[in-house]
Amino acid sequence: MSGRIVVGTSSWADPGFIAEWYPKGLAQRDQLPYYAERFDGVEVNSTYYAVPSRTVVRRWADVTPEDFTFDLKLHQAMSRHSAEVSSLPTALRDRVDTTPRGRVRPSAALDRELARRYLRAAQPLVDAGKLSSFLLQLSPAFKPPGHALDELADLIEALAPHPVAVEFRHRAWVARDRLEATLGWLEEHRAAFVGVDAPRGKPPTLLPPIDAVTRDDLAYLRAHGRNAQGWITGRTVAERFGHRYTKRQLREIAARTEALAEQAATVRMMFNNNRGSDAPVAAEGLREVLGQETAAA
Repeated sequence: MSGRIVVGTSSWADPGFIAEWYPKGLAQRDQLPYYAERFDGVEVNSTYYAVPSRTVVRRWADVTPEDFTFDLKLHQAMSRHSAEVSSLPTALRDRVDTTPRGRVRPSAALDRELARRYLRAAQPLVDAGKLSSFLLQLSPAFKPPGHALDELADLIEALAPHPVAVEFRHRAWVARDRLEATLGWLEEHRAAFVGVDAPRGKPPTLLPPIDAVTRDDLAYLRAHGRNAQGWITGRTVAERFGHRYTKRQLREIAARTEALAEQAATVRMMFNNNRGSDAPVAAEGLREVLGQETAAA
């Protein structure tokens, strides 16, 4: 078995891309078409902050090639981050519980309602065959023993049959004494494990390079750069994730993706090292290492 490897980045509209990667003066409406001429897939980062309108999503489908695919990042409240009530759809804002600090308190009912709205918004991508997965980037605060994976079951079920790719941000979930149970739970619930390329270090938010396939149709790897100091102390996205991958490092990532492709029909390899043009340059470099041709190179 040798699955398809889809290389892309964790946004097409990052400010650094606009400043350093897109041609000068390129209109905003032309950014996604330009990006889609060079890569086969992308993560949508804006959907982490708000449910998109169906009209906007329909345009994403309309301006990209037939075989181009999207991973939609789920709302921050669904991934157990600290979310402002104002980030929710207006109709839900008076219906949710809040913490003493006024942040959204997650619940199974809210997960199901947001899942319904994401499914409705994503329908143009589904109709076009362009929805790859929903990405659930969990908060580092979602960790055992205070939290259990069963808390995510309703959310994953509500989005079925579309895959949910789960990225853990706390090392406890992949510790030696828990990894087998974590992967088993994901496989049982038909969720895809997201492996990472990240800095090495002692903080529990720095996860080791573990790859696993828990759905035979989808494997996932996200590259966050290798800037350990920035990850720990950085205040901005660029400070935390900025990293220019070397050719040797890209060969290491290529080996990981190729190994996953022996086990899964599709591998999503997305670069999240967002500082300036770091991510698209790395994605272009990986495509070269993998021998993938870019029509608009």
